[in-house]
Formats: sequence, structure tokens, C-alpha cells
Amino acid sequence: MIELPMGDFIMGAYEDELRSKVGWRGGKLVPVEPEERIRNTPGEGPQHKVKVDIPIAMGRNEVTYDEWMACVDDGGCGGVVPQQYTLGAGKIEEVLRSLNDPTLSRFASEENIAKALQNRRRLPLSGRYPVMYVSVLDAKAYTDWLNQKLDTDAYRLPTEAEWEYAARAGTTTRFAQGDEITSDQANFNGEATEYELQENRPDLRTRGYPVLVDELDAANPWGLRHMSGNIGEMTLSCYTRRYQGWSTTSEWLEKSVRDSCERVMRGGNYIFDMDAARVARRIGRDETYATNFYGFRVVKELD
Repeated sequence: MIELPMGDFIMGAYEDELRSKVGWRGGKLVPVEPEERIRNTPGEGPQHKVKVDIPIAMGRNEVTYDEWMACVDDGGCGGVVPQQYTLGAGKIEEVLRSLNDPTLSRFASEENIAKALQNRRRLPLSGRYPVMYVSVLDAKAYTDWLNQKLDTDAYRLPTEAEWEYAARAGTTTRFAQGDEITSDQANFNGEATEYELQENRPDLRTRGYPVLVDELDAANPWGLRHMSGNIGEMTLSCYTRRYQGWSTTSEWLEKSVRDSCERVMRGGNYIFDMDAARVARRIGRDETYATNFYGFRVVKELD
């Protein structure tokens, strides 16, 4: 885990942060004018300052499949064994290029490549892949198990304020790496990005599948990996359409967390476009929702 510095930050998206030139209207994709894009992020504002007053450390990586199964094998996590295969995304030619990418170590054999090409849902996802197909309630069961094993109550999911503070890592741009990220820095859908921007971007990749938590040059300035892209991440916070003006992380923990609600998801994923991986991007999902889009990482409250 990485201990985060204390400080404050501006939470939320600035007005013209969203760059998509198309949007859904009346059940179909239509062009979106620049002045419309300014108001297309209502759930990501208003911007406001948040002071970090709870010292925390955060997992360098998302929790992996092997780490999850250590909990299950020890009798925890409700015995939930996640699905070990996932859905592919993108044109088959792009995916095949990524499956044979010599810079990645994630494909162990030609047999696995053949399985993925024959059935786009059959890429094995055990080991150091981020665990997926678990819900927020499942993730809370994991931190309960961790606390029990270590005789503490320090471990939990982050609030969305803590998550965004960690993802920004002292920056104010769309991503911790700048106003754009490259396909070497994050795992997102290059094809979808080209469509959203209405531009030809041969520099972008569509890998089609998640990568191992240690793959790519994916660390932000604080050393946290894959905060943008790969898979999205769950938070403890309940989703609201607009920010409520909470000004400290302790206030966020006190007021944004309830026993049952729709929870905030952050960070984009390998299926969605670059803009979905912005650090300000947030969506709400039911706390029982479990899919190949989302996983989680753990925080520890420090003394």
C-alpha cells in the first residue's frame, strides 16, 4: 500500500472537460455541439475544494483474483467465486494484435489465445488480473475479512473523494498523466475514442481485454497504478446527481456512506473510451451489481 500525503484538492470536472463530439439523443447517436458539451457533465460538478483530514494508505493495485481467492479459501467473502472469463471488446484484428503483443506477459500460451479468438468471452482471468464479477457488497465482505485477519478495523473501500484525490495525485488535468493518456499508460478502448472524438487516431490501441495489474506504464505520480482504465473501481459513496458541498474527507465518509444505496464507480475501463477514464468521471450502480467492468482497491486508515 502507498501512504498518501495530506493536503487538499479541487474535486470535480471543469466546464469544458468532456470532449465527445457525439451523444445519445432519442435512442441514437447524434453530433454534439461545443456549447452542449460544456453542460454534459452534470454529475461531475460543481467543482469544490476538499481537504484530506483522514490519513490513509491506498492499495498500489486493484485487488487481484488470487488475493480474492485467499479470502474465499479462508472461509470469507461469502464464498463468492468470481467468473474466471471475460467479454472481449473491439475489432478482432485489434484484439489479435494485442493478444500477440510481445511487451505484455499476460497471455501464457497459444491455447489461451486460440480460446479468446474462438469465443470472445473465454480469456482466463485468474492470478494477477484484477478481480471482477464482484459487487460492492462482496468487496465490503473482503475488507471485513481483512480486518478480522489483522485484528483491526482500519481497512475499507475508499470514498469517492478519497478515490479522486488519489487518482489526481496532485494534478488538475483530465488524467494524472495530463490532458490525454496514451495506450501505453492506460488500457481503454481506442476505437471508441476515435468515434467519440470523430478523429482518426492510429496511435491509440484497443486491447479488448483487461491486463494484469503490473502491466503497462500505468502509475500516477504517487505510484498508484491503473487509476484510469483497465477496470473501473467501486467506492463506498452513495451516488448523487450533484455534489453536496462536503469539504473534508471525514465529512465525505460521514455523509456519503449509507447502509444501502446506489454506489459511485470511478476510473473507466478497457471497454469504454478515453474520456470515460477521466479522474472526474463518476457513475452510479446498484451495490449488488457485479460485472466484468468493475473491481476495487482497498484503503487503510492510518493512526
